[in-house]
Amino acid sequence: MPAETRVVDWDERYGNAFGRLNREWLDKYFRVEAVDEPVLDDPRTHVLASGGVILYAVIDNEAIGTVALKHQGKGVFELTKMAVTEAFQGRGIGRVLLCAAIDRFHEIGGRMLYLESNSRLGRALALYESAGFRHESPPEASDYARADVYMVFRGEATE
Repeated sequence: MPAETRVVDWDERYGNAFGRLNREWLDKYFRVEAVDEPVLDDPRTHVLASGGVILYAVIDNEAIGTVALKHQGKGVFELTKMAVTEAFQGRGIGRVLLCAAIDRFHEIGGRMLYLESNSRLGRALALYESAGFRHESPPEASDYARADVYMVFRGEATE
């Protein structure tokens, strides 16, 4: 990770970075779905207002990566909308964001942390596995058409 990278909480000064960064990867690999739109367009209402968290990886006051913990109620959080802009991929920024999100999950007393992903995203899945996420059967059908992977954080990191 570049030494000048900081992880910070969501802030208005980064404008629409949350939506922009996520649209970038969604457009590259899949498509932005109807379920994504409200969250990407208004993260304050759809993530933060319910007790969720949005983190940014920042270099020179520019958000180059993001991740969210979306509170689903009763201490259950979805790790979602993790993205690093293409120019900064491969530098460990995704791992730093993921670890910061897991740390925050613990800080806020989360009970369960899960994510939904896609089997085409091999590097991302390997990252999640190395951080302690385990593949499990989803408790219900996903709201995301692209999701064919369900993982739960079990805290047994492999590194």
